[in-house]
Amino acid sequence: MPPVAVTLGTTEQLGPAQLAAGCRLCEVAFAGECFGDEDWRHALGGVHALVHDDGRLVAHGALVPRRFLHGGRVLRVGYVEAVAVDPGLRRRGLGSAVMAALEESVRRDHDAGALSATDDGAALYAARGWLRWSGTTWALTPSGRVRTEDDDGSVFVLPGDVGLDVAAELTCDWREGDLW
Repeated sequence: MPPVAVTLGTTEQLGPAQLAAGCRLCEVAFAGECFGDEDWRHALGGVHALVHDDGRLVAHGALVPRRFLHGGRVLRVGYVEAVAVDPGLRRRGLGSAVMAALEESVRRDHDAGALSATDDGAALYAARGWLRWSGTTWALTPSGRVRTEDDDGSVFVLPGDVGLDVAAELTCDWREGDLW
């Protein structure tokens, strides 16, 4: 298979038409799993990895900056959001190409990477060396630190140069909607 060309751009660099195409692709790719406006907003504010085929967006992923707490430290985390591939083009390496570009950014600009995987996506991330978080998950909220039991088992991390104990606690920062 020939190499897949991935274009990177920040949210600010992408025009309204490209951002709208990314949102539409996610809605199609996540059909039945409820991908809405709030989910798309979580993908904004960082860098986007885009794959086009004849001018049409066929794969997308975003990496947004977040702050996590782990082992008494604050970590600068590159959080992966809105990884989507056109359903008719899956299993052709497009998702892997998007992830490779995002992982390069994680390694260069962040202490670690993190994401919350769907059941369908978990195999891709594990095959790429992402580690499933086996410890408890938490979130810093306006009312304090709270457990996020429903997210246990779906969080994956890509360790950077900092040591991560995947069996320990991991706390994400606050945001509206899904915390992980």
